[in-house]
Amino acid sequence: MTGGSALYLGTVVHSRHRPKKHALTYRVFSLLVDLDELESLDRRLKLFGYNRAAVYSFHDRDHGTGETGGLRRWVESHLSDAGIPHDNIRIRVLCYPRLFGYVFNPLTLYFCSDAQGNLLALLYEVCNTFHERHTYIIPAKADGPGPVRHSCAKAMYVSPFVPMDCQYDFDITPPGERVKIAINERDAEGDLLFASFAGRRQALSDRSLARALFSYPLMTMKVMAGIHIEALRLWLKGVPLYRHRPAANRIASSVEVGELRGGPDR
Repeated sequence: MTGGSALYLGTVVHSRHRPKKHALTYRVFSLLVDLDELESLDRRLKLFGYNRAAVYSFHDRDHGTGETGGLRRWVESHLSDAGIPHDNIRIRVLCYPRLFGYVFNPLTLYFCSDAQGNLLALLYEVCNTFHERHTYIIPAKADGPGPVRHSCAKAMYVSPFVPMDCQYDFDITPPGERVKIAINERDAEGDLLFASFAGRRQALSDRSLARALFSYPLMTMKVMAGIHIEALRLWLKGVPLYRHRPAANRIASSVEVGELRGGPDR
């Protein structure tokens, strides 16, 4: 397993199958941070800040309960609720960084590994544009370094164009030289929406951050702009809308069994 914090440069793909076909592709990059490295990254990098203003930054308030300095405890408490051992656990977070103070993360992944590097669990932190957040805690159920595949029921409203009564099928290649996050969303009629991010690792340095800044200008702002542009395109195509009903709790979580799925890589 390739260790340490890093950048992953790649592509996001969305493909809707029905009731109208719709597809998009965006070039993006994601930040992978080891929670135990955040303070040293803050000291070492000129372009990166931890819980402070910087060109790129990672803020605890964007994740978990938002408690400053409490993100590791938040993850460990979820692992404890799921009956997953967490002594000396390593937690790596894959997300978009704040860029000039702005970010929206539709999905943040927490890769939780033991001291030997064996993946024990994944936390999927899903955010919607109504400032609601739901985290799915799923045991990895992985033998060796290969992909992790599992499924769970959708628990939070995400898009006005997707019903609530859906299942997520996850196909995850944990961060190494490459990373892949693939999610197939299905309802009672079958496959509805496929979304993925595939990226290649780059060492995290001021040079790589500067290069990403110019190669992907204003990326985090474009993520939010892209969400609204694609929503307009779907509306113009006549895709039906599903009304948002506020979540009982703005920040919630659920421990999932994570049904293991087989089959070849996509």
